[in-house]
Amino acid sequence: MKRKLAALAAISLASFGLAACTSGSDDIAGQNTDPGEKGFDVSSIKADPEIQKLVPQNIKDAGVLKNGASTDYAPAEFKKEDGQTPTGYDVDMVKAIAKVMGLKEGTTTHAEFDSLLPQIGSKFDIGVSAFTVSKEREAQANMISYAEVGFSYGVSKGNPQKFDPKDPCGKTIGVQTGSAQHEAIEALSKKCTDEGKKAITIKPHKLQTEVTQKVVGKQYDATLADSPVVGYAAKMTGGQIEQVGEPFDTALHGVVVAKNNEQLAKAVQAAIQKLMDDGTLKKIFTLYGAQDALKDKAELNPAVD
Repeated sequence: MKRKLAALAAISLASFGLAACTSGSDDIAGQNTDPGEKGFDVSSIKADPEIQKLVPQNIKDAGVLKNGASTDYAPAEFKKEDGQTPTGYDVDMVKAIAKVMGLKEGTTTHAEFDSLLPQIGSKFDIGVSAFTVSKEREAQANMISYAEVGFSYGVSKGNPQKFDPKDPCGKTIGVQTGSAQHEAIEALSKKCTDEGKKAITIKPHKLQTEVTQKVVGKQYDATLADSPVVGYAAKMTGGQIEQVGEPFDTALHGVVVAKNNEQLAKAVQAAIQKLMDDGTLKKIFTLYGAQDALKDKAELNPAVD
């Protein structure tokens, strides 16, 4: 999965630490307008007086919650068609958190992913950029969980190719070049041949949108991508692609707050939980087809037992 610490973990097939990313500006299969162009309207979200009390004074004085994100991972965070304006469910969530805190706005500024962590607590108040929760990261910062993302197969509507996610051997599967899924499907293909079955025909593409078009056109049996990416593809194609089987190799995603700012971490946790409880976060995630990734409990540092 994208933005996971580089580490190999053994599961039933394989798990990998690098990432898939897609361009948010592509109209997948030429179907629907990208929901990120409009985004979620947070104007009706009211401040919560109890949560306002938790917000550090310097952030109250600024009136702004500043987020840093690598805006290259649709549908979580990417750029609108103007190539400048950040959008996505993470971006909209930051705006909603700021509203609950009683602030004027929540802003997101692009920075390269590898540079984000050192800047949280100085240039940025928080980091919301599809960060995978891990003990290694929690040793450096506070993390508040809000979503769980895994690998998912996507197929053409109704699964006309009769693709079985439990037995991909001998099938034609599209992936994004260099992604974690690309590595995973190569490992799966080797497992197939080691067991005397047919190899998987792997079709890598630079853009996930190109893969989606091939799946919708029934040229490929399936695609393997991060679960929100499959949901986003379904949204963009008007349901012409759908997830089949359950996500696997799942991991929590979390908001990052500086280690020495537990006050802000607790304020963020409370704000996210309120947005979960009142259904606002579900509406935001649903806009991008990512509702299945949303958790119902915001936990502070959940990877630390």
